[in-house]
Amino acid sequence: MHFGSLPTVKVDALTSEDFLLDVREDDEWEAGHAEGALHIPMSEFVARYGELAERAPDGGKVYVLCRVGGRSAQVAQYLIQQGIDAVNVDGGMQAWEAAGRPVKDSKGEPGTVV
Repeated sequence: MHFGSLPTVKVDALTSEDFLLDVREDDEWEAGHAEGALHIPMSEFVARYGELAERAPDGGKVYVLCRVGGRSAQVAQYLIQQGIDAVNVDGGMQAWEAAGRPVKDSKGEPGTVV
């Protein structure tokens, strides 16, 4: 796949108001994620698309995260094809953690990106 025209943003450009969609698998999410993000694993994404449709801000952007940016690029491309204003987060959760952004585990404690 070619993602040359895919809208992309660096982690440092995101604010606490931005809507985050994490498409990593359950074990990755449980180990550590961005607080407030919606979690729908890429492997279940098409079947669970309605959850995103319910939660995403009307007319707003959806910032898609995975571990480093590959899976999120695929999901962002799919969302754009569905008419959603989706943006891939460059570097994913690894960049999020490296930028000093908070990472929480499934219990709400400090987490780690796996």
